[in-house]
Parts: sequence; C-alpha cells; structure tokens
Amino acid sequence: MSERHKTATGHTGAAAQSMADNAVLQFADNALAQALFGSHHGHLALIEERLPVVIRPRGNTLTLAGPAEAVGAARAALGALYRRLERGLAVDRAEVEAALRMAAAPSGAADFESLAVRTRTRHVTPRTPTQAAYLRAIDENELVIGEGPAGTGKTYLAVAKAVERLVRGEVDRIILSRPAVEAGEQLGFLPGSMREKVDPYLRPLYDALYDMLPAAQVVKRLESGEIEVAPLAFMRGRTLTNAFAILDEAQNTTAVQMKMFLTRLGEGSRMAVTGDLSQVDLPRGIRSGLRHAMETLAGVEGVSFVEFTDADVVRHPLVSRIVRAYDRVEKRRGAAARYEQDGGTPADD
Repeated sequence: MSERHKTATGHTGAAAQSMADNAVLQFADNALAQALFGSHHGHLALIEERLPVVIRPRGNTLTLAGPAEAVGAARAALGALYRRLERGLAVDRAEVEAALRMAAAPSGAADFESLAVRTRTRHVTPRTPTQAAYLRAIDENELVIGEGPAGTGKTYLAVAKAVERLVRGEVDRIILSRPAVEAGEQLGFLPGSMREKVDPYLRPLYDALYDMLPAAQVVKRLESGEIEVAPLAFMRGRTLTNAFAILDEAQNTTAVQMKMFLTRLGEGSRMAVTGDLSQVDLPRGIRSGLRHAMETLAGVEGVSFVEFTDADVVRHPLVSRIVRAYDRVEKRRGAAARYEQDGGTPADD
C-alpha cells in the first residue's frame, strides 16, 4: 500500500489496497458500513450510475473496478461519507450526490468537511465545489456577491454562516433584507400593518432562520433585535456595525438601491449579496443593481464574486433540468435578437 494512499484513508477507519484501476476498501464498523452502502445497496448503485465504476460489496468490504480517475473519485466520496457517519451524521441520497460532486473537484473531498457550517440545529456542508468556494469567500472577504440560478444554496448558506457567527459571538446581530419589488406602489393598498404587508416577501429568509436555530431562539432574537428581517427600503440612513448583513434577490434592486445598501457596511461587519440575473422583475428599461455592482466592483479589494450555474442546483434533480431548459430558450432568444439587430436574413446564415 502506498504511503499517499494510507494518508488519504487511514484516519477514516477504512483500509484500502489499490492498483491502477482497482481498489479494495474495508470499513472497520459493520453498522456504519451498511449505512454507507444504503438500503439494498442503493448508495453504491447511485455511485455506479454516476461514475464508470463497478462496486462489489462483500460484508464490510468493497471492491471497486474501473478507470483510475473514476475509481479515485468513488474512493474519495466513500471515504468522505464514512467520516460523516463516524461523526454521527446521516448519509442519504443527497449526501452521496454531494460527495461525488466534491470528489470530482480539484481540491477533492477535503472541502466537503473542512468548510462545514455548524449552527444549533444544523451541520451544513457544501454540496458542490462552487458552494465550497462561496463559503471560503465569505470567510475571507468583507463583501461576497453570489449570483446564479434558484436552488443553488446562495441565500441558505449565507444565512447559515451568519447564524454561525452570531452564535459564536463574532457578530452582534444579523440583518436580512430583500427588495419588495413585486409589491411596488401597491403596498399601501394591501390590508394590515407595514410588517404584515412586506412579510410575505421576506418569508424565505425566515424559513432559513428557522432551519438554523430552534424556533424559540429565532423568536427571542427577533424580539431583541439580534436578528432583523426587513425590506431594503428600511436600510436607508443606517450604519451596520458588528453585523452580518445579507441582501437577497439583489437582481431586483436598482443601482442606487444597491449602492445605498453596500455603503451601510460598518466596522466589524460582513455582507453577502445574492441574486439571479435571469429573474429580474424590474420595470423594462431599469438596469439591475446587481449587474451594475458586479461590473463596478470588479477588482476591488475585499470584494469576492462567486457565480453559480445549473450544475450547482441542489434541489430536486428536475430543478436543474428546468434551469437548463430555460437557459437554452433565453440563449436562442438572445441570438435571434442580435440577428435581427444586425439586419440578418435567412440567406445570411
């Protein structure tokens, strides 16, 4: 057994013996091994479906065969999942998918655990290489802008990091904000108080909070002001010190609104801005503040940009296919519009 291979797997409780395109993995704990393999070996079948490998289980031992790169990826994914089980965490189909994506990344499965976010009720690990880069960027920069399609975890991960920092005492409060673009000038005509009018647009932020903290803690911290969920308009004129501020749905801000929010940053604070430029709801002719900020702040020290794609969608697999289908239509429409602007005719093709 090579020294390199011992280093990669020895601390997981699994021993491995590998050749160019074969590997034998033996797991020390039989119960954990069965959880790793999945009901009726479903997790192993999923790995075989995703990678060109053949996996033969026997007791708590696995034999892997296939191209060296695929065998290496499968071995790394299985090792990461086994370590997760050793820490008492569950492994399901989604975690297997995540482990495979992370194992295929240049940095391997290491980031799968080293960047985990721990809150009172959640142990959140990145499920794609881009998510890992996003969490790393939030740790290393005062301002992170995450752009990409729905379902990629942009807001969820930002809220997780904010809650982790609040619980650790690294920030004094969390500010979560969204533009209530859909309501527009109709807010005044809706029944109820201002909070009752805007809360439906902020509900996704509340949902993420309740995922990260016990319900009683969320209520208590909202009442004390440690956590604030507010429409973007409420941010004007404030300076946010020792806070973690998140602006969600940022594609629906104007350039003026975006500048207003970004300039609220005070001492000891961090900001995460998230949005999807394919879902701008602004009136025609008004440019998205998110796009403007991404162009304006390029190269500015302390600002990091992370762009997600449909490959990072971690909801139901159908969501990723839906995103790709819409992208194809938008690209065709864009090409047709450019063709028409250039005065093209069918004979020009």
